[in-house]
Amino acid sequence: MARKTKGRAINGIVLLNKPLDISSNQALQKVKGIFFANKAGHTGALDPLATGMLPVCLGEGTKFSQFLLDADKEYLVTAKLGIRTTTSDADGEIVAEKPVAVSRAQLEQACEQFRGPIKQVPSMFSALKHQGKPLYYYARQGIDIPREARDITIYDLQIHRFEHDEVDMLVRCSKGTYIRSLVDDLGQLLGCGAYVSALHRTEVADYPVDKMITFEQLQQLRDQINDNDQQDWSLLDDLLLPMDTAVASLPAVEIPAMFAAYFMNGQAVQVANAPVDGQVRVYVPDGPGFVGVGQIDDDGKVAPKRLVVL
Repeated sequence: MARKTKGRAINGIVLLNKPLDISSNQALQKVKGIFFANKAGHTGALDPLATGMLPVCLGEGTKFSQFLLDADKEYLVTAKLGIRTTTSDADGEIVAEKPVAVSRAQLEQACEQFRGPIKQVPSMFSALKHQGKPLYYYARQGIDIPREARDITIYDLQIHRFEHDEVDMLVRCSKGTYIRSLVDDLGQLLGCGAYVSALHRTEVADYPVDKMITFEQLQQLRDQINDNDQQDWSLLDDLLLPMDTAVASLPAVEIPAMFAAYFMNGQAVQVANAPVDGQVRVYVPDGPGFVGVGQIDDDGKVAPKRLVVL
């Protein structure tokens, strides 16, 4: 007997402005409940101590969350100098304290070492998996797992404020970057230690900051829906960004409506003006519009990789 799906088949992406003291998964479940969606997924975890942009994919939008996980991101971070913690943030236990004797010139010089392509060893308090469990599972038991340095890119690292033992910075970085590890490494290079005391994500891919919405705003709209006998979900649904915004960085191709059924059934179809290779956004202009992501083959055909089921 098929299991009955609970919730609405609603598709799209919500740009949540995640508050403090809530995990990304808790935030995801709350958004899912407010929208009464049958399926939801987030696109890159923010720690409970972090705030800011958390794209939440609903319904078929979850099929494209990986593209946002792989997207560049931007953060505003406050680093506290003179203290090193176990987690490299304010949640951890203090493991070292040193006087701060750092000049602006020394700070600028240290930051220069982290700009551009660098290698970074992920924190033990990251969600990276080891034998099926996240590293923080082992860290909480005092177990240290050897980690390999990973290639990342810091596209921009700006110092916005430096007062006494606090530094406000803007960081624009590639996927796989751990801001806590970056701040910890900076503190070690400065010789005084440092940890993240505040972190706010301002950007994921090219999503507009002004489209972010808070839990309070979402709940107010849900309350209006509950008070309306007609259950007008458009109050919330109008906030959803289209699914294809998650793959906006990919080139777009169109397939004729006559070939759409073949493509949706797993067959590669010929497209005009196809890129040489790589993944593409696929549209049926005289039909459903965006139908998924495909892969261009050597014959200039596009094969389905991620399909939207409507």
